[in-house]
Amino acid sequence: MTATTPVRILVIEDEPAIADTLVYALRTEGFAPEWRVSGREGLAAFAEGAAGGAGFALVILDVGLPDMSGFDVCRELRTRSSVPVLFLTARSSEIDRVVGLELGGDDYVTKPFSPREVTARVRAILRRTQAAVVTSAPEAVAVKTEKNQPAESPVLAGGGGLAVDAEAKAAFFAGVRLDLTRYEFRLLAVLHSRPGRVWSRDELMTRVWEDPGASLDRTVDAHIKTLRAKVRAVAGEARELIQTHRGEGYSLRAGA
Repeated sequence: MTATTPVRILVIEDEPAIADTLVYALRTEGFAPEWRVSGREGLAAFAEGAAGGAGFALVILDVGLPDMSGFDVCRELRTRSSVPVLFLTARSSEIDRVVGLELGGDDYVTKPFSPREVTARVRAILRRTQAAVVTSAPEAVAVKTEKNQPAESPVLAGGGGLAVDAEAKAAFFAGVRLDLTRYEFRLLAVLHSRPGRVWSRDELMTRVWEDPGASLDRTVDAHIKTLRAKVRAVAGEARELIQTHRGEGYSLRAGA
């Protein structure tokens, strides 16, 4: 985006008072927000923006919509795009937060909230999603000499067929690209940087999430679960690449 082109934000919220407050706060901060009242209207607006070449940079999504769950909306968005999603909800239980993050959400704000907090979180999400993976997981692109790769190569390939391209933010197994969310990719990049090394949940949160203090231990577990499933779909059941070390953390199988 240029300085003269405001960043477009899609707000999907069925309560007019909340939506008006968010739209005003976002516009005051220099964003270009658009409001839709239901999940289906929001999905249609997102598709329209993508087709027109002026897509949305982020979606603020209420969990309790009148026509469909915000989780279902997020699930549908993830079939089309990796656009960042900030959930809004009246629910504060841990399981709801984990479900939202497991589906590919980037952050979670519980009602009632301060509009200033939401705009700050929007800026934080945009900063970290637009930054290179090297910013979030430096070791994921620093360990190259063990495989005799040139220092300038962005692709880190393991002997077992797993390759991580830090520049393209893509991972491949046996030549097949894995369909990963940004956090799944960052987790895999960190694990892949040192195969066999056990990473604790705290270490993974620190390297993958910009604000690890706001995340939960189960956030890491939820993302590892979906990452495993996607790797397994390509690698097969016999090749469990990500290993669990009870009470310690996770590691990538040596040679992967």
